[in-house]
Amino acid sequence: MVERMKTACAAIALIGAVTGAVPAWAEQHVEAGAQEGDALRSAVMEDLPGLVELYKDLHANPELSFEEHETAAKLAERARALGFEVTEGVGQTGVVAVMENGEGPTVMLRADMDGLPVVEQTGLPYASARTAVPASGVETGVMHACGHDTHMAAWVGAAQLLVERRDEWSGTLVMILQPAEEIGEGALAMLEDGLYERFPKPDYVLAFHDAAQAPAGMIGYSKGYALANVDSVDVVIPGIGGHGAYPHTTKDPIIIGTNIVDRLQTLVSRELNPLDPAVVTVGSFQAGSKHNIISDVAKLQITVRSYTDEARAQLLDGIARIARGEALAAGMAEDMLPVVTVQDPYTPSTYNDPDFTEEVMTNLRGRFEGRIFEVPSVMGGEDFGQFRRADPDEIESLIFWVGGVPQERYEAAQRGEVELVSLHSPFWAPDAPVVIATATEALTAATLDLMPRSGG
Repeated sequence: MVERMKTACAAIALIGAVTGAVPAWAEQHVEAGAQEGDALRSAVMEDLPGLVELYKDLHANPELSFEEHETAAKLAERARALGFEVTEGVGQTGVVAVMENGEGPTVMLRADMDGLPVVEQTGLPYASARTAVPASGVETGVMHACGHDTHMAAWVGAAQLLVERRDEWSGTLVMILQPAEEIGEGALAMLEDGLYERFPKPDYVLAFHDAAQAPAGMIGYSKGYALANVDSVDVVIPGIGGHGAYPHTTKDPIIIGTNIVDRLQTLVSRELNPLDPAVVTVGSFQAGSKHNIISDVAKLQITVRSYTDEARAQLLDGIARIARGEALAAGMAEDMLPVVTVQDPYTPSTYNDPDFTEEVMTNLRGRFEGRIFEVPSVMGGEDFGQFRRADPDEIESLIFWVGGVPQERYEAAQRGEVELVSLHSPFWAPDAPVVIATATEALTAATLDLMPRSGG
């Protein structure tokens, strides 16, 4: 224990070297571990320097969705070295690592691997200089602007600790590395590739996501719906083009389109139950090419956010109805009405089983005293929800947040001195050691609670 505490103190020094400051929680965290004889916390801090080095490597070498070949191979090798039975190439580039350890429940821990087509501007010494060509066909920089590198580092950290503690748990541990979360397709790809048929189906699924609006080391959770359905809708609006000086000879698709955009706002404000959250945002309106030409087509791109399947259906049906109705009101013929396309697959909402969520967080509160908070659900999307959705009667799941904003910056933002950046920002630089240490300990402790050696 003494040696581990010495290593933990070295880890605190590392946090200071990486972030430029030692957050108060770190000293309190380790001090509490020493006073309580907390072997798990001490082990986390002992492993932290190596996990931070892994994080830096992952951060400097991101890969886009379904292109995570190097990342998957690198982490699969680590899992094999720990004694897991490892299968690569699940759902194209996903990894499944299984360890059976007697009778008991099956717990699955998930981390996502993909980066984003973002040119990094953090100025970090290990900033990504990678480039790639995404589906758009335009070469771009690639960055872990959503913190998936912290997710993977904590995944490795939890794997190491759980292997060391095999005498403390009983059951089957399934650890997966998921591709393509950023495009909402990776979880479904793994499921369609036999995740629950080829490998032990979980009773419980756990994951975390770093948070760009919360102080580093804070744990946040939502019971019930945590993240939203995400639909991308394309609307192609035909018109009858012509000269801008003679509009009476045309059917202007821009006018039809603006009426559609205006009317869409009533879906949320006047048609959906006010207690059922939803968002309909027109992100792109494209039409025309010259000042004096009325175009013969306009195009809308819409993002639609909801929680329940019923609200989702109501919104999507409403978009199709409004597009048709506005075109008919403009005098368009039946064979020239707008074409509405909903992209498939979509990202389904993420639902945290309320009782299960409360159980996990209650068990963690003593360990993370004063750092766990229930937080509002958000309209962002996460395809983690697919893992429960595949068998909601048998699988309970939870995804929680781990704050990543360096403490000094968070306090400055609270004083109104700086603005916090969001996830996906080219400037997002989480307090990685704090995120990794917190998430590693939380995932490990939660898994041990779910898989007690006694079976009780």
